[in-house]
Formats: sequence, structure tokens, C-alpha cells
Amino acid sequence: MKNNRNIKPKVLFFDVNETLLDLTKMKKQVGDALGGKDELLPLWFTTMLQYSLVTSASGDYKPFGHIGAAALQMVAANNGITIAEENARAVIGNAMQNLPPHPEVKEALLQLKQAGYKLVAFTNSSTEGLKNQFENAGLTDYFDEQLSVEETGKFKPFTETYLWGATKMNVKPAECMLIAAHGWDVYGAMSAGLKAAFVARPGQQLFPLAPKPEIVETDLKKVADILVTYQ
Repeated sequence: MKNNRNIKPKVLFFDVNETLLDLTKMKKQVGDALGGKDELLPLWFTTMLQYSLVTSASGDYKPFGHIGAAALQMVAANNGITIAEENARAVIGNAMQNLPPHPEVKEALLQLKQAGYKLVAFTNSSTEGLKNQFENAGLTDYFDEQLSVEETGKFKPFTETYLWGATKMNVKPAECMLIAAHGWDVYGAMSAGLKAAFVARPGQQLFPLAPKPEIVETDLKKVADILVTYQ
């Protein structure tokens, strides 16, 4: 769905993992659990996303961290490594809740707040997990609201989940913009009628068959510099 460009959205929704938080530290911890094979992190992450979609499509719900731990067990098994469920959950829980923000994130968020934007975190992580992530990263005070899809029982990028977020903030989908570093998230948001900005973090690409988002930049500060010009 096409949206009017350069019109200031009422609410900015931010994906959290990779968009705001740097996954480098997590890559090391997951890599260690996989026998030092850091190169398996992308496979683990995509497996986690795949099975979050499978869970939602099946009408079920499991905490995102638990799906991440199960995905870790699957990737490990395919590489001749056995990880017990309890150990996998401990690895993922610790890794995901102790991530630093990317270097430009705090400056960009402050710039957007000072420009009058309402900032909302919008994540597949659990409510408790998001709270811990933000406290550990020092991001809590930058946001007006923290939303986890846990309340909906359905993960992004399901259309209903984005519409729930807009309803939760008492705005229309077209009055929202999702800012994310994942092509699938941006595509899902635009399909639900939201505006979108893509943060092209290293290793991330837009889906070529999806509509192009309103903003495409390499970091959050560059996205913020554009958004503060909106009327």
C-alpha cells in the first residue's frame, strides 16, 4: 500500500534487535555455543524467525526467546553439537538481554524526541525481555511506550500485529512509521498500511519483490536527519 511521503507520522515504531541493539556480542556467545562457529549466527537467526512464523501460522504462541533457544538446538544438531534445552535458553536469554545500542542510536532517538515524535519500541521479544534489554542498554527513557507482540499472540510480520500496534497507540496505520533493519519487517509493515524506514545494517537487505520504503539509510542518525525535516 502506498503512503504519502514527507508527511510527519504521529508515531514512530522501532524494531529493537539489530535496528537499535548491536548483535555483535550475541554473535560471539551464540558462536561459542555452536563450537566457535560464529558464521552460523545468520542461520540461527533466520531459523528463529522461520519458526516464529510457523508458530503464529499454526495458531500457537511461544515466547520468542524459547523459539530462539529451540532454533539454537536445531542448528547445533545439524552441526553435530548437542545442547540441552535448559542450556540453550540460558545462552539465548543472556545473549539477547545484554546487547549494547549501536553507537548512533541514542543521539538519533534524542533528536527525534526533540522534534516532537512519539517513540514506541515494537518487538517480537517478550515484555519482560524488552524491559530488561532497554534497562541494560540505557534506552528506557527515550521511549514513550514499549510494545511486545506477546499480548497479541502473533509475531511480526503478520498484518494483524502491526494493526494491533497502531490501535494500541490510538492512531491509524497510515499515521505510523516502522523503522527497522529487516526487510521482512519493513515489508510486513507496509503491507499493513504503515509507512516505513529501512536501516541498512551490514548484512541486511530489502526484499526485492516488496515496495520500496520511504526512507533507506545506513544508520539511525541518517534516518533521523530526514525525519526532522518532515512537516
